[in-house]
Amino acid sequence: MIVGDKVVRRGEWAEAADTITLDETARHRRRMAMVSDGGIAFLLDLPEATLLRESDGILLSNGQIIVVKAKPEPLYEVRGRDAAHLVAIAWQLGNRHLAAQIFADRLLIRRDAVIRTMLEGLGASVAETEAAFDPEGGAYHAHPH
Repeated sequence: MIVGDKVVRRGEWAEAADTITLDETARHRRRMAMVSDGGIAFLLDLPEATLLRESDGILLSNGQIIVVKAKPEPLYEVRGRDAAHLVAIAWQLGNRHLAAQIFADRLLIRRDAVIRTMLEGLGASVAETEAAFDPEGGAYHAHPH
């Protein structure tokens, strides 16, 4: 079986053989049998669990590169009244250990009705959206435990 044992970060490769489209959960892997969008079967076998980001490449043992595409998923777009309010909202989400993608003017989080009610109670504007989800890594994500 073809093995993918190295991640080549976006911009560090020139030509790809195919793509693989995965949601955020499926992009956080160490070892798993996978099939690219065009049907190339391979075993992902990384030294440690890694979050594969949009446009990263998986280097296969046959020299081919499979490009990672982030699959759109159901999310909430969260906005505050101003920057300070958005920071307070982000703190509340972090206090609950929820994954969030952070922008200057909004946050993206996974849909959860209970969290939506909490956010609206805090005065946030919450709208449903579908987008690729690329949340911030945790403070210790680069350090093995």
